[in-house]
Amino acid sequence: MVFLPSITATLAAALSLTPLLVLGHPGEEYGKREALEEMTNAHVVATMNARALEACQNSPAVKARKERAMARRAETFARLRRERGIENAPWLHRRDAESLGKWAAQSHDMTGSFDFTKETPNKEIFGSNTSCVLTPDNANGPYFVYQEHIRSDVVEETPGIPLHLEMQFIDVQTCEPAVGILIDTWSCNATGAYSGVSARGEGGLDTTFLRGVQEVDADGVVNFDTIFPGHYFGRATHQHLIAHVGSEILPNGTYTGGRVAHLSQLFFDQALRDTIEATAPYSTNQIPHTTNLRDWFTGYAATPNYDPFPNYIMLGGGLSDGLFVWAELGLNTSSNWDYYAPYAAVWKEGGGYDNPNFNFTAVAGPPPTHG
Repeated sequence: MVFLPSITATLAAALSLTPLLVLGHPGEEYGKREALEEMTNAHVVATMNARALEACQNSPAVKARKERAMARRAETFARLRRERGIENAPWLHRRDAESLGKWAAQSHDMTGSFDFTKETPNKEIFGSNTSCVLTPDNANGPYFVYQEHIRSDVVEETPGIPLHLEMQFIDVQTCEPAVGILIDTWSCNATGAYSGVSARGEGGLDTTFLRGVQEVDADGVVNFDTIFPGHYFGRATHQHLIAHVGSEILPNGTYTGGRVAHLSQLFFDQALRDTIEATAPYSTNQIPHTTNLRDWFTGYAATPNYDPFPNYIMLGGGLSDGLFVWAELGLNTSSNWDYYAPYAAVWKEGGGYDNPNFNFTAVAGPPPTHG
């Protein structure tokens, strides 16, 4: 973990003062013994998988994939601007770097102060990926809903800054796109509430906003239209992700079965967060903010080789025009992290249902492949 300079000592001191550490969501409790064990074994699997991917970065196939990714992102950016009627609008810089280790000190805003033209080299704007190494797994949190809808647009008229999210998944065992997997994503709304769960203050079992599942294409790519997430107590702004391997897509537009091979969270630049939180409806959220540096789980998301902040570009001259956000994530499709991904509820015909056997302990900590 890299989000504090002396995290091991700090964590050990904190654990010595209390038998249980209570984290973000209600019910998230992580014992002292479990935390120390995780610290001891944290990087073993991650290091092995990182070496596998590192060995093939200069192969012709990987170079060709990166070229396709740059061209695809450029076309997505142009299409989103056309659809919004802002194809001639300028781009404006709207951030200053803060710090989460070395990564938050870098700019993830690929927005420029010039008009996009076909002469602008794609690699200057869309060539920067979040990572080409194993993406650390993270704690899943207690609001995962099983068998959500297969769909790319998850907004459901939820108010907020529009966000188009493109993610590309690479299998670290082959250095090739991870195909045949389903990507599950969800986030809270602008005022910090999740859909699909019955916990107090959340949206309820029969709501589905800001949740969806997509099958990756031949290049391991999925796209979602959502909004920039809000925040809630004890957590920085984040987007949840799960990769399902071996699942079956059902005729009713949901899925079933398979296993969880990856679970993580995307985080966002602090300056971008601060700017968005000052706008409505985010500004109506009275819950105290938690910075990236103060969030327990941002440390799990980062390693010396992995940047947990996706790149982004503003589609027009203001935030209301929306954001295009992209990330490349490496995963081991042979992994099985089902234990760490129990579901709080399940979506079936007729609505959502609580999981009576939900395991709060499992969601409090990440697999050993965390950062």
